[in-house]
Amino acid sequence: MTDDSRPGSEHEHSLGDQAVPDIVTKLAGNREPELAWHNELGGLTFRLGDRFVKWNPFTSGVDLELERRRLDWVSDRHPAPRVVDFGSDEHAQWLVTETLPGEHAVGDTWRARRPEAVAAIATGLRTIHAIAIDDFPSDWAAEVWMARTPAGIGERPPVLDPVLVHGDACAPNTLISSGGDWTGNVDFGDLGIGDRWADLAIASLSLDWNFGEGHQHELYEAYGLEADHERIEYYRALWHLES
Repeated sequence: MTDDSRPGSEHEHSLGDQAVPDIVTKLAGNREPELAWHNELGGLTFRLGDRFVKWNPFTSGVDLELERRRLDWVSDRHPAPRVVDFGSDEHAQWLVTETLPGEHAVGDTWRARRPEAVAAIATGLRTIHAIAIDDFPSDWAAEVWMARTPAGIGERPPVLDPVLVHGDACAPNTLISSGGDWTGNVDFGDLGIGDRWADLAIASLSLDWNFGEGHQHELYEAYGLEADHERIEYYRALWHLES
């Protein structure tokens, strides 16, 4: 998983000491790359007109090949970015995708319109969880954090109703229209099969970071479930170990 959805800082919107990677400049052509995100692991995301390019150094430990494969699978089934290009050199990998309509469900606009943002997040998760999983590649399961069973966090609650799990369901990974409607999701590098509470536990936690504390119950209500505290506690502990 990446750190792309953690609380904001100036670092996340500044190159700092890093230069625009040569491959990004090449892909941009005569356009000016617009930095969209700089994560704590050194990964960079740029907007190039109607496309985004993610650039991750191998030192980050993030394998963009995992996301490329998952996007190829899910983008025919869900509003998700379509892959345009993928490559690597001795230093890094890059992934180029089409843009989707809408904006990330965070920031001043959506803090002022929190109920709409929370409803959009819930709608996106319900839609992902409803996707048929019969043909999801079985060998991808062990690649993602929610499938792992490390010692020290207690016994995994049984998965009674396996669903497709986004894997990084923090608020910025939901897209929303200016009218308040859900339009799609991004960042599918941890897409897998598992318990819907792996998503709900993290999505509700991210509300604290992006909207202030005290609103987690709104997500459960919008999704249509009562809080399952056992599963929430387990998946948050597992997620923190893997982040």
